[in-house]
Amino acid sequence: MKKRSRARVWVSLFLLAGIVLTAGGFAARWYLFERPLPLKTDRVEFRVATGSSVRNIAHAAQAAGIALNADAMVAAVRLTGTAQSLRAGRYAVERGITLSGLLAKLRKGDVVRERLTVIEGIAFREMRALLAAQKELMQESARMSDAEILHAIGSADVPPEGVFAPDTYVYDPGTTDIDIYRQAHRAQMKLLHLAWANRATDLPYNSPYEALIMASIIEKETGQASERAMIAGVFVNRLRLGMLLQTDPSVIYGIGLAFDGNLRKRDLLADGPYNSYTRVGLPPTPIALPGRASIEAALHPAATPALYFVSRRDGTSQFSATLAEHNRAVDKYQRGAR
Repeated sequence: MKKRSRARVWVSLFLLAGIVLTAGGFAARWYLFERPLPLKTDRVEFRVATGSSVRNIAHAAQAAGIALNADAMVAAVRLTGTAQSLRAGRYAVERGITLSGLLAKLRKGDVVRERLTVIEGIAFREMRALLAAQKELMQESARMSDAEILHAIGSADVPPEGVFAPDTYVYDPGTTDIDIYRQAHRAQMKLLHLAWANRATDLPYNSPYEALIMASIIEKETGQASERAMIAGVFVNRLRLGMLLQTDPSVIYGIGLAFDGNLRKRDLLADGPYNSYTRVGLPPTPIALPGRASIEAALHPAATPALYFVSRRDGTSQFSATLAEHNRAVDKYQRGAR
């Protein structure tokens, strides 16, 4: 009887130990993998660089304010064999996230999509610099010339200036910069050709491309959005009469990187393809990336007798139909202000 009692005791002890160990294992698993991770704020963002190790990812999360156990994260990834499936990008987590949930997010690549805004009126070289500065874009064009970029997106028939749409582009990390160029080019061409199809009658343009050139001038000359159509009307009137456009932004574009912010008389007298003070008609290419409103203005200019305009130095312009009126406006708003 005594032996049987001892055996029962030992069996009970072994069972109890098993229960304790099992419960401890569940508790440890819950603590390491299933408990909500403490966050320093309600929403925390962190970046995973391409090629990061699991431990580097853990450290990035910790640095952002997620209190997790790096060893537990490394062990969990090793046990599941998913180290190679954790994706780079920018992640956002909120209160209540667990380590298991975080790893699932990393495996799915549930990233915060990136946003890139190309503003109206910048030059193509500035667009290139903007895209080159985006860390989450794969830089395929870094060693390409402008012509090679155009060839890569299937548009090698015109120069790059003006043929990309200013807009906000949303993309996943790892998207190539060539894909953004392709999207922007398609958007601009679609917009231009749709606007051309619905243009006003009797415009002095021979092609949609000439309208795009005019739109780029309007973009650079407009200080007040509501004046785009009037400015377009002035330049269209000048084209119809064979007058010089005399637009400073075109001259500045021709000077290029050498422009120091001060347009001098000698610059206006130095002949060149973009000098609208010495050459009649439109410059050979756009001088910036025009937006939708400027393209619409170029193709729907205001009906106006104005041939001149001058800045009032408050963001608006004074329009004049005659040179005498214009000279008085210059005296009032420019020379008088000086």
